Amino acid sequence: MREPKRYAAFLLPMLIAACGGFGNTVKETAATAAKTAKESPGPVAGAVGGIWTAQQLGYLKPEFIAPALIAYSIYDPFAPTWEIKVTELDADYRRIDLNMKRLATGGDGEARQTFLRAARSLTAKGSYAGFDELRYEEGIDSTRPFARRVASGEIRLLKSRQFPGM
Repeated sequence: MREPKRYAAFLLPMLIAACGGFGNTVKETAATAAKTAKESPGPVAGAVGGIWTAQQLGYLKPEFIAPALIAYSIYDPFAPTWEIKVTELDADYRRIDLNMKRLATGGDGEARQTFLRAARSLTAKGSYAGFDELRYEEGIDSTRPFARRVASGEIRLLKSRQFPGM
């Protein structure tokens, strides 16, 4: 038979977090609702409950924490999915190189969108009217131990034809 303590260790923090998220059933104004959401103990109770649960189950030992920290440092979930490098080829020509992180969950079809977003950003920063896409290609860089997606392209930044001085 399983230990009831383990079930309580999982259920108690979840119940506390769930109860902390409920507001009044009376109609609230937007300001009161925002204030209630800020003062809600739900996220804090969930974090404290998660730490308490990990402690009760013995997961706060070095043999569990070290692999988790190593995996986190390799994966780094808060790093951007695409690394963007812009090279100025001429006064109005730019090369945009994109490299995807080696370990990513999703984002495989985003290369084109990311390229266009970077081109639009360069256009806006330089006060240009638009850009022409001269070349664009995608591929996979097969390096060890993990392959990754890459994309590169060249654009020509265009000045306004109606207002050439701008």
